[in-house]
Amino acid sequence: MPKTEEYSMATGPADTPDTAASAYGPVALVLGIASTVAAALIAFVGLAIPLLTGILAVTFGILGITRKLHRKPSLVGLIGGSVGVLSVVAVISAFSA
Repeated sequence: MPKTEEYSMATGPADTPDTAASAYGPVALVLGIASTVAAALIAFVGLAIPLLTGILAVTFGILGITRKLHRKPSLVGLIGGSVGVLSVVAVISAFSA
């Protein structure tokens, strides 16, 4: 009987390291940088862009760190996303008082 490979539903063979989960680190990094830049330009881009990209960067950063794939970019994305989210919270709290 021929050997059958184990397949994951969305990513193909389960034993290959190039699964969709390996993209968590680079995606978190890009979103974290975008969130930090948007937070620096918050007067021009509004509150939604740094908030949304920051939340996504934090989510992908946590997923990348817990899956132990691309941990350094995941950590940088987590920090950058946190800066974006915290800057939005600081702006909202400063202007609501």
